[in-house]
Amino acid sequence: MEFKLVAIEKPEEVNLILGQAHFIKTVDDLHEVLATSMPGLRFGLGFCESSGPCLVRAGGTDPVLVELAKRNTYALSAGHSFLILLRDAYPINVLNAVKSSQEVCTIYCASSNPVEVILVETRQGRGILGVVDGFRSKGIETDQDVISRKELLRRIGYKM
Repeated sequence: MEFKLVAIEKPEEVNLILGQAHFIKTVDDLHEVLATSMPGLRFGLGFCESSGPCLVRAGGTDPVLVELAKRNTYALSAGHSFLILLRDAYPINVLNAVKSSQEVCTIYCASSNPVEVILVETRQGRGILGVVDGFRSKGIETDQDVISRKELLRRIGYKM
């Protein structure tokens, strides 16, 4: 058994959802869920098929993100994992719809941060052990930090 660390490559403004599913139709169903959750959503989706031909399957509406999702998903090559890359949208906009898909078993993270995926590799294949999402905490928020957080949420339209 060997441990590996794979960094997800993406532009800073792109958000991601990393999860695990269980069936070849996952890529088609997730594509449909995403496309119908938010009109005009720009996304790329990669899915590791872990039986039969064991291919990375892909879909999406943004060709650049589709290619990036395929490349990242292949770098992971972890059984039945999927990666969704979102442009001009936040995971919160689609996460419940993704989680409600019949094939989805686990969501490892949903983030705009740099993400590193911790993998284990055996003779059989690879599995995701967990993720490093962003950076280590630098302190505890102050009263001014609370005000700034609430102002940000109002500025981007998530609070009144």
